[in-house]
Amino acid sequence: MNEDIQFILDTAKESMDNAIKHLEKQFVNIRAGKASPAMLGSVMVDYYGSQTPLSQVANVNTPDGRTITVQPWEKNMLQEIERGIAYANLGFNPMNNGETIIINVPPLTEERRRDLVKQAKAEAEDAKVSIRTARKDANNDIKKSDDVSEDLKKNAEIDVQQMTDTYVKKVDNVFDIKEKEIMTI
Repeated sequence: MNEDIQFILDTAKESMDNAIKHLEKQFVNIRAGKASPAMLGSVMVDYYGSQTPLSQVANVNTPDGRTITVQPWEKNMLQEIERGIAYANLGFNPMNNGETIIINVPPLTEERRRDLVKQAKAEAEDAKVSIRTARKDANNDIKKSDDVSEDLKKNAEIDVQQMTDTYVKKVDNVFDIKEKEIMTI
């Protein structure tokens, strides 16, 4: 196969892989009823004037399935961490006992579970759009390659379509797993 075509296929595959990785990262942020330190992954804290990820100023643990504890490395950071959690708008109500911040993760209602499934579905659709965009870019690049025969171009387009189908199925599988996880009580 022509080196240009192979490069185009590799680039498309890399873009599609990145879409799946991004989807999995987004799914970590969609909670499924069980407490997880990753739920606070998007929280930023004002640390001496600069926005810093929570994980860089405190230990985040889950002693049980319904509780997240945040133990700051500096006691004077308690208020800033509480503010950061509130500002992240995660729907948590942090409690401060003077040394640690305790967050009780409420059980999900049926309605909230459905909303989370809709959110997960939207993320899955975004991933599919990214995959289709990678397919479109690859097909355009294939059509633009001058020193390649029409047969090679057609075969490369077929390869791109098969790759696209495979990655769309992967997105569907990842979504199905997440949906089961969310709907399990």
